[in-house]
Amino acid sequence: MAKSPDFAKTWFSARDWKPFAFQKQVWAAVKNGESGLLHASTGAGKTYAVWFAALNRFARLQPPVATPRKRKPPAEPLTVLWITPMRALAADTARALQIPVDDLQIPWSIGLRTGDTSSSERARQGRRLPTTLITTPESLTLLLARADARTALSTLRMIVVDEWHELLGNKRGVQLQLALARLRHWQPELIVWGVSATLGNQSHAEQVLIPQGGGVSVQGKSEKTLQVDTLLPPAIERFPWAGHIGLKMLPQVVAELDACASSLVFTNTRAQSEIWYQALLEARPDWAGLIALHHSSLSRDTRDWVEQALKNGQLKAVVCTSSLDLGVDFLPVERVLQIGSAKGVARLMQRAGRSGHAPGRTSRVTLVPTHSLELIEAVAARDAVEQRRIEPRLSPHKPLDVLVQHLVSMALGGGFVPEELYEEVRGAWAYRDLTAADWAWALVFVRHGGMSLTAYPDYRRVEPDEHGVWRVPDARLARRHRMSIGTIVSDASINLKFWSKGGGGKQLGSVEEGFIARLKPGDGFLFAGRLLELVRVENMTAYVKRSTAKKAAVPRWNGGRMPLSNELAEAVVTRFSAAAQGQFNGPEMHALRPLLETQIRWSGLPTTENLLAEVLKSREGWHLFLYPFAGRQVHLGLASLLAWRVSQRQPVTFSIAVNDYGLELLSATPVDWAAHLDASLFNADDLLLDVLASLNAGELALRRFREIARIAGLVFAGYPGAPKSTRQVQASSGLFFQVFKQYDADNLLLAQAGEEVLREELDIRRLEQTLERINQMKLDVHQVKRPTPLGFPLLVERMRESMSSEKLADRIRRMVGDLEKTADNGKSS
Repeated sequence: MAKSPDFAKTWFSARDWKPFAFQKQVWAAVKNGESGLLHASTGAGKTYAVWFAALNRFARLQPPVATPRKRKPPAEPLTVLWITPMRALAADTARALQIPVDDLQIPWSIGLRTGDTSSSERARQGRRLPTTLITTPESLTLLLARADARTALSTLRMIVVDEWHELLGNKRGVQLQLALARLRHWQPELIVWGVSATLGNQSHAEQVLIPQGGGVSVQGKSEKTLQVDTLLPPAIERFPWAGHIGLKMLPQVVAELDACASSLVFTNTRAQSEIWYQALLEARPDWAGLIALHHSSLSRDTRDWVEQALKNGQLKAVVCTSSLDLGVDFLPVERVLQIGSAKGVARLMQRAGRSGHAPGRTSRVTLVPTHSLELIEAVAARDAVEQRRIEPRLSPHKPLDVLVQHLVSMALGGGFVPEELYEEVRGAWAYRDLTAADWAWALVFVRHGGMSLTAYPDYRRVEPDEHGVWRVPDARLARRHRMSIGTIVSDASINLKFWSKGGGGKQLGSVEEGFIARLKPGDGFLFAGRLLELVRVENMTAYVKRSTAKKAAVPRWNGGRMPLSNELAEAVVTRFSAAAQGQFNGPEMHALRPLLETQIRWSGLPTTENLLAEVLKSREGWHLFLYPFAGRQVHLGLASLLAWRVSQRQPVTFSIAVNDYGLELLSATPVDWAAHLDASLFNADDLLLDVLASLNAGELALRRFREIARIAGLVFAGYPGAPKSTRQVQASSGLFFQVFKQYDADNLLLAQAGEEVLREELDIRRLEQTLERINQMKLDVHQVKRPTPLGFPLLVERMRESMSSEKLADRIRRMVGDLEKTADNGKSS
């Protein structure tokens, strides 16, 4: 037998490159037919580690021909599936994979199949799939829903899951787990590799990806330097408050961008990116055409142009959001600026890796604080990056909405026999302990909608045929299901188009329906770096024209507030502990010293051993400020829990405010906090019951159920060109929720909604850990006479809910002036 060609050796040698040890390790493992997980830093050469592993094992050289052919010979059949979490990554990945295939004249074709793939290309793939298909979890499930799926995918030999950390912790990852279970059932020798750069729990990630065991874990070790520094503000506010866009730092950011050939400016929200882009253009009009904007609500054409211009080195800077977080390869980018705290170590490392994106090059990220306290988050982030304290990501546990969707997809994909599919589904890690009762419920649900929907034909989606094979009997229901496949339930959006007669204007992108609903024709707003004026709204499309107005609203998108991660919070408290001991190491801590010394003088600092509590009597009432540093979500649950437990001891009503550092409870009637702050208040016993009693759990569960109903196929979002409005979809979801509660109380989707409230909305696991940690700490209670630097942001957070922006700004200005004057006078409290 002829020896297989070593494509990797040939190609690397031609470029005078020397492969890294981890790349050789992957090549050897795949040659032996082994699956595994590759974890290496961004820009270290992960893509070519797995790609050449596939080429070396499965590709063959093009046989020489005596006379030139008029047509290229057909490419090899489908051999590799390359799964990517983002459509934006697909085209970039295809370009990277194509280069060695062309150079080495390997008879492989490379194709893309995502939501952006044209109908003509899909039709071509329907006849013959490319040798390597780059696709998303949703498009893979659509392939599996083809009646001839088993035949079409019969030649598949290897699957690569790129950026596995982005899929691991969500329902898209579960959807992929189910798809992999099906493909392994068809191809038991299938080789599966995951690729990731920022994982805090690699063993769990490997276990989820390769649940049958026997996987190889490869750790990339390349000389990749990650530099984290901070842009210090010219003045430090001793009484900062959250909600800043950070534009006070605009002159410094402009100077930093001016000194670099190409940079990325990351913001945490789309609204913030719009504002910063506009501010940069106003500060430097000569940069028009040299800077650009990129976020997920812009049109696909706009994003493609920005990405290509960035790769070509045509842009000086791009203001962006998480839409550019992942592994798109922008070699010209020298530096990344992060506006505001990244709130997580993995996210910061991922964004930093967009610069210096090549082996041996330094990745540099500069943190731009939007208020003073973000300086301590900046230095803590640097500490955590140096110590590689990366957040873990955990797979969801048997989400039944995803399972229900999968059953209908498999019924379309050639049908299924329940007993066989049950064992196959249990092969997916998320469903490893799926019970026979859960399975029986899911089958009943897809067959006739469970106990309460039996009379409605639309919910008889799957039925067994005369041979006992379950199939979708109705072509209309089959079409609806194919259009609804996926677990991404985005906030309802409305398309934006330039107004022209006949409605054929250029597509600009999309904004949330609720934002447009608040505008009247003639109102101006900022989008895609342009000042626009609303002309009219028709059929879920907002038509706009350019505006000359000087003032404009900025769209607000949901999902903007990211909670502080546990790892970053711990690093922040460690820095506070050092400051309490008089240690202010580093430029950030030195700059923050006036704030911290005021906090110490008026109260104290939170430390790793002490839980700081502040009690304040003001004109508003009796305040408790508590600083567990557990993140916004946990603090919401904790504040509600404490308020409820105190109200069981005495009749009292509280207003609540939370941020990432702590919480505030305010009562208009007297509360003796000295008597209430005991161990029983923070007891973790009966936590679940107390949390549910303390919150409007029904409303929270309804909100989660809306997503579950969409994924499970209960609610249809409409056909192309005739989508349903948010109100219609929400009303439908709410109706199902009430019907199930009244007539089908044991419906497992209701139970799932409750579980997701606890896990996703309140992070009950972290709340329990926080209470356990609090019980091991010493309670450090201070009676204060005025809001402290740590308490002031919580005060503002609460006031924001009841005051307009202008009134709030005036009030804050007066309060800060009074507090600064008191601090300057040296008063202790």
